[in-house]
Amino acid sequence: MPYVAISIGFTVNRRPTVGVVLNPFTAQLYTAIRSLGAFLTLLSSDLSTTQSKSKLPLYSPQPLELQSSVIAIEYATERQGNNYTVKVDTFKELASAQGGMVHALRSYGSAALNLCSVASGFIDGYWEGGCWEWDVCAGWLILEEAGGTIVSGNPPPEPMRELSNPDLCGRVYLAVRQARSQKEVEDWVRRFWSCIKGELVYRR
Repeated sequence: MPYVAISIGFTVNRRPTVGVVLNPFTAQLYTAIRSLGAFLTLLSSDLSTTQSKSKLPLYSPQPLELQSSVIAIEYATERQGNNYTVKVDTFKELASAQGGMVHALRSYGSAALNLCSVASGFIDGYWEGGCWEWDVCAGWLILEEAGGTIVSGNPPPEPMRELSNPDLCGRVYLAVRQARSQKEVEDWVRRFWSCIKGELVYRR
């Protein structure tokens, strides 16, 4: 499955500022500079020339509802203990008729490309725990410059569940694509948070 990437991010004061993600097998190059937008460049098969360049997201904002969402997930490599249990229980809650009843869950294997897919509008959200800052830095900026949002992958305590950017080095993230309004994003995030079964905890 050609879903792998070279991912390079540059930060200023731990804030993603430049991001480059290249999938050499599909010849897709995602780039972003803070305040200058995010782009998808399609390259020739030998990666030497530009075929086309499109501003992200690729689609105008569509209605955002958890039940119709396609969400990227990952199991990670350490498949035991609390974090594995929280993930599996949350996947079950998201998929179940009694829980989120999401349209689909997808596990592709690349944090950087998952974020770029959310930025493009190919998928609606991405929930992750366990990645390092070098895995997500470039994709994080590409998503933000495409109008998307990243919040904590662990829901804050009730009743204060305000949306705010998580620590880049915090290792637990929830990404969501651009929506028609900020309220639509907030409602989606809070609905997703309600499906999370426990707390993801990762050491450095």
